[in-house]
Amino acid sequence: MVRPSLRSKARRFATLATAGLAAGAVLAVPSAAQAEPILKVDYPATGTTFIKATNSSLNLGPGTLKSSLDLGTGSLTANLVMPPAQGEFKQWGVIPVSVTTTLIEAAPTTGTIDLNTGKVTSTSKVTLKLSNLKVAGIPTPVGDNCKTKTPATINLVSGDDWNVLQGGTLTGTYTIPEFQNCILATPLINLTVPGPDNTISVKLGTPTVPPAVAQQLAKIG
Repeated sequence: MVRPSLRSKARRFATLATAGLAAGAVLAVPSAAQAEPILKVDYPATGTTFIKATNSSLNLGPGTLKSSLDLGTGSLTANLVMPPAQGEFKQWGVIPVSVTTTLIEAAPTTGTIDLNTGKVTSTSKVTLKLSNLKVAGIPTPVGDNCKTKTPATINLVSGDDWNVLQGGTLTGTYTIPEFQNCILATPLINLTVPGPDNTISVKLGTPTVPPAVAQQLAKIG
């Protein structure tokens, strides 16, 4: 049996939703001049990021990825909202350091989805903000505006487990720019945190859809 493409499955989803079965689910109804519908889905999001310079990891989430997919072109836009992440590492392998990192979206995520395979590629611009810095257990003031000078560019690619209607894993690498406005801690932070080859993995869960739509998708999936 030939499996339907992402476009055909998504069109089916769109048809069901516009018929009223997807009340509250996330579909923009196409206008007469719009040949393809826009599929809008909110995914629950969690993840981890490994900071190479500090040899430490941060747990991300739980948060939400609000995405919008043009079923005609395969283009997508998204907004990722994550809560502050608590991290710890040892400066020079000896001195314990703890810090709160907040990822601030500098611009909406953009990308594409292959409408035949479902593969996703995306680019995000994220500013990193630091707060609650403690060095050897001693609070170290960084002010209210300790951020990277420029946004970090994060390129993500979906893994083999990815399905636009079920979620999955996206991974990528990125460079952390230098920080500014961190008061007296700025030099120490810039000696410790910035650098290339940091990795990130974002796990998107299954978006919530009405039961009637889920049943119909299961029949054609």
